[in-house]
Amino acid sequence: MLNDGVVIIPTYNEKENAENIIRAVFSLPKDFHILIIDDGSPDGTAAIVKGLQTEFSNRLHLIERSGKLGLGTAYITGFKWAIEHGYNFIFEMDADFSHNPQDLLKLHKACAEEGADLAIGSRYVTGVNVVNWPMGRVLMSYFASKYVRIVTGMKIADTTAGFKCYRLEVLETIDLDKIKFKGYAFQIEMKYTTYKCGFTIKEVPIIFINRVLGVSKMSGGIFGEAIFGVIRLKLRSFLKKYPQKGKNQTNK
Repeated sequence: MLNDGVVIIPTYNEKENAENIIRAVFSLPKDFHILIIDDGSPDGTAAIVKGLQTEFSNRLHLIERSGKLGLGTAYITGFKWAIEHGYNFIFEMDADFSHNPQDLLKLHKACAEEGADLAIGSRYVTGVNVVNWPMGRVLMSYFASKYVRIVTGMKIADTTAGFKCYRLEVLETIDLDKIKFKGYAFQIEMKYTTYKCGFTIKEVPIIFINRVLGVSKMSGGIFGEAIFGVIRLKLRSFLKKYPQKGKNQTNK
């Protein structure tokens, strides 16, 4: 086992943020590792990461992919890598500082000390904690989460959140090759699968701040995928048998 926790950060054209987010994570009092998964960024993001690997040789890891293959496939690739390398805690985080690196400590604590199998950095568990988003986007995100909660039955306020910490057992139990969604709905499917497998989910309140540098990858179509995808997800669940926590199911 290399280290207690690894932070998986997918990137595409994040040259303005890459070095800063890496240094911010490595400045924390906990010895996290980072895995960058870069989807062939034409702006040289991967080259920036490679340059930093000389400074952080044992803690900074990079997987380069040939093009934009989707957020879901990036995380699945990262999850499998983290399982193979035996990390106890596996984090998802954006590169653009919309997720505060300091909050990694709160997510880690929720899993390592407070009994959570999945800790979610939640924008909506204590109200609406979103800064610098247009009101239309806040409303779309908030009501999308409400809708997903109603359809799936999950008692989660922020069902579409992308800032999370998984205990290793969760990712070993879920059959990652059967996760269907590749885009925004991937986040919903992973939470729902975790929930159906009987794992404990805890929401940790965070403040989400819209990116300052670089270009957002979000669009109305991405939200549409989540809205229609969750119906298919619920319908498929009636025919699917989910492996259960503690049954030593693995996806290897």
